[in-house]
Amino acid sequence: MESKLIIIRGNSGSGKTTIAKSLQNHFGHGTLLVSQDNVRRDMLKVHDREGNFSIDLIRQITEYGKDKCEVVIVEGILNQSRYGEMLRYLIQFFNGKAYTYYFDLSFEETVIRHNCRPKKMEFGEDSLRAWWKPNDYLGVVGEELLTNDMSHEDILELILNQCGRD
Repeated sequence: MESKLIIIRGNSGSGKTTIAKSLQNHFGHGTLLVSQDNVRRDMLKVHDREGNFSIDLIRQITEYGKDKCEVVIVEGILNQSRYGEMLRYLIQFFNGKAYTYYFDLSFEETVIRHNCRPKKMEFGEDSLRAWWKPNDYLGVVGEELLTNDMSHEDILELILNQCGRD
């Protein structure tokens, strides 16, 4: 089996987890979803700082999925300055069978999307603004930008069309 890697990145509240879970449901049993929030906050309880343990664990879990799962999805803010080297390594590790997406949304659109989700009560616009990092591109070949005008359905269709052609 030749596994495919899907990387979904972007600012907090942009829709990464929703898309990743939709993709996992579409691909079905055996699809590995590696969520930065789950690994960093739930499993390790570490802050998102340079050199935190979650970087290595995300890499290890993702590597485990290669050749065991048809599709491995990695999603999270995955700040380029902290996670970029690891993500570029994973792209090579998956022999180029990697698809990279970045939610390139305006701050205003991110706030709108955040306010439509259950987590909206956990933190608000002030926190989103403090964490905001625009244009945090990974800078790899084929990185697709997901923009304000794209609906949930548009994004799913784009990713499924690209992953399905190989």
